[in-house]
Amino acid sequence: MEAVTSPQPTPPAPIGRIPVLEVSPVVEGGRWPAKAAVGEVVPVEATVFREGHDAVSATAVLVAPDGTDHSTAPMTDVAPGLDRFRGFLQPDATGEWSFRVEAWSDPYATWAHDAAIKFEAGQDVDLMLAEGERIFDRIVTPASQAARTRQDADVLAAAARELADDARPPEARFAMAMTTAVKDALRRSPLRELVTASATYPLRVSRPLALAGSWYEMFPRSEGATQERGVWRSGTFRTAAKRLPAIAEMGFDVVYLTPVHPIGTTFRKGRNNTLDPQPGDPGSPYAIGSPDGGHDAVHPELGTEQDFRDFVSAAHENDLEVALDLALQCSPDHPWVTEHPEWFTVRADGTIAYAENPPKKYQDIYPLSFDTDPEGLSAEILRIVLLWIDRGVTAFRVDNPHTKPLDFWEWLLARVHAEHPDVIFLSEAFTRPAMMATLARIGFHQSYTYFTWRNTKAEIEEYLTEVSGPAGSVLRPSFWPTTHDILPPYLQHGGVAGFAVRAVLAATGSPTWGIYSGYELVENVPRPGVEEQIDNEKYELKPRDWSQAEVIGISTLLRRLNELRRAHPALQQLRDLTVHPTTNDQVVAFSRRVRAEHLPATGHAGSQDDVVLVVLNLDPWGVQEATVLLDLEALGLARPDGVEDQPFFVAHDELSGATYPWGAHPYVRLEPRVQVAHLLRVGLA
Repeated sequence: MEAVTSPQPTPPAPIGRIPVLEVSPVVEGGRWPAKAAVGEVVPVEATVFREGHDAVSATAVLVAPDGTDHSTAPMTDVAPGLDRFRGFLQPDATGEWSFRVEAWSDPYATWAHDAAIKFEAGQDVDLMLAEGERIFDRIVTPASQAARTRQDADVLAAAARELADDARPPEARFAMAMTTAVKDALRRSPLRELVTASATYPLRVSRPLALAGSWYEMFPRSEGATQERGVWRSGTFRTAAKRLPAIAEMGFDVVYLTPVHPIGTTFRKGRNNTLDPQPGDPGSPYAIGSPDGGHDAVHPELGTEQDFRDFVSAAHENDLEVALDLALQCSPDHPWVTEHPEWFTVRADGTIAYAENPPKKYQDIYPLSFDTDPEGLSAEILRIVLLWIDRGVTAFRVDNPHTKPLDFWEWLLARVHAEHPDVIFLSEAFTRPAMMATLARIGFHQSYTYFTWRNTKAEIEEYLTEVSGPAGSVLRPSFWPTTHDILPPYLQHGGVAGFAVRAVLAATGSPTWGIYSGYELVENVPRPGVEEQIDNEKYELKPRDWSQAEVIGISTLLRRLNELRRAHPALQQLRDLTVHPTTNDQVVAFSRRVRAEHLPATGHAGSQDDVVLVVLNLDPWGVQEATVLLDLEALGLARPDGVEDQPFFVAHDELSGATYPWGAHPYVRLEPRVQVAHLLRVGLA
């Protein structure tokens, strides 16, 4: 029998003096790194407790790629009685980082708790003051004070002097040791005993685009396509480059190209996936390979390799990166079919198996088999990926990765990461949750999601909460309202307002989102019987009249959404979302918040948090009204004493320009023909 090898578990470590358990974000015990991006606010949690009643606390420690401790963050007990602590780390460079949690006994907190009880009961007052003096003597040692800011050191030194001044009343001495300033200083630089560290867990930090970005999908052959006397002529890289300024002007970061390789003619599909192509039908770009070459070649009708490089240069001039579809499949005419028949599955009748996704059949596409010559096939795919990286591609949208072996992807992604750590891979895996999550674990940076089919208020609220929760340390969601393969029923029937609703939801519900070209024109006519557009661009050239985009208004909305995403750090984060209840099932509300201490050093005035609140009408046809029941703590707002539901903060609508004085339960009214959503900047008046 063939020997089988498998990863072996790490031997357990001793529990330690102060137990640190259930640390997160940790992927399979540290088998794969958790994900982060430069500037991302990463929540770290652990269960920390000890015997008896002495107070414990914890610190999250961020470890730089060189193994040195980079920064620390205090952790707060977020579930009193359950001993769950949370803190926030923020890496500032790419690389293979790590983190650990340090638990410790907190002498000051233990004394403060016990002393407060004793003072209130009038018991052992002098003894408790003496105990406090001993603790503050340890707090203000020269070495400890030297490690603090000047302000914190002065606050603690003053408290130590006042506590030791027996000429003052006992209550005044105790009060000086219990001020908010003292507690804040000790939160930043505490007195720690019995420090116990968890294991150190891996954290892979990627560039910001791995977390947050706006993608625009296009078929380059459609841009500049012309028809003369009933005969179509394909667009080229040069004509497609003329579209780049408009894409950039709408605020997109990435232009994603469907496959640009030669297309086979055997079993070529006609319009709308028919089996009877007509003269001039270009075929599906996913049927890769012809006598002109395979995955390493450029379709001659698009131009040359130099033309592709020129397209990339033009994209860079417009501050756009270029992503390419990586579709690991072949047409029957691909050179591999004759050169490497072992890379395909042969049926009992001697024919090569074509692709099927019942009831869909793709007779023009041969899937690859990774089990006959995995080393040879894998090496060839790696060569191809590196070749396109050399040609300027910095991201890949991977077609159907769930139909290829996971061990292959783990190997390929690791090899590419080792040589080109900035290259990003987006997984197009509309499949079962376990497969989607595991593709993310083994190295895919982003993933398409079920967002496209989440339409009701309950579905949306549940899904937003899910993807922005603990799963965010592994799977970074990419929200797409449509793709070239998918036109969901909501958009078939929702009209212009429906397209606006889904754009707002995608652009604010996830830090990464994308649209397929034609979204600006509200292309919403389905092919009968399937969730895709009629006259599907996969099977025909589709030039568009882009001047109509401004008339319809969606391109204006897209531009504004991308402007706001860049202006608000809160919209560039994933794990900071709160859903707010509303009194109407057609109105959804959620907020994103980045605290002031985590904001970039420039570009944001003062010490205010960046808070964005989205209130959205899900009904594309009817006016909807609701009361929003705001979670003020999640918004960083505290209701003033004596104020019930009176206005006490300002909500500025970044879409309309209106400003509203709001309280805890504001009333909203949204009319689809006028405005489908409020996108509100929230702050104290």
